[in-house]
Amino acid sequence: MHSRFEAGFVDTAVERGGKHIKLQPREFRLLEYLVRNRGRIVTRTMLLEAVWDYYFDPQTNVIDVQISRLRRKIDRDLLAAVATYVSRHWLRDI
Repeated sequence: MHSRFEAGFVDTAVERGGKHIKLQPREFRLLEYLVRNRGRIVTRTMLLEAVWDYYFDPQTNVIDVQISRLRRKIDRDLLAAVATYVSRHWLRDI
């Protein structure tokens, strides 16, 4: 069973089971974007534009790396549904 996950978008606070989780600013922007787009398909292009302010595809694995870091910091099981990579798109599932 998972403990409660909370994210405050005003104060940029993230907690899991009452424990504060320190995220880098970019990690927080990514998490916020995914949460705000819950249930929607989020493309790599959308993430690059909203989180990185890139309006071109830099042909890097920056998104993969940041999703991996979020999973490690928050909880791999909880974030397993946050992003599923399918044909260069991230699917929001929770």
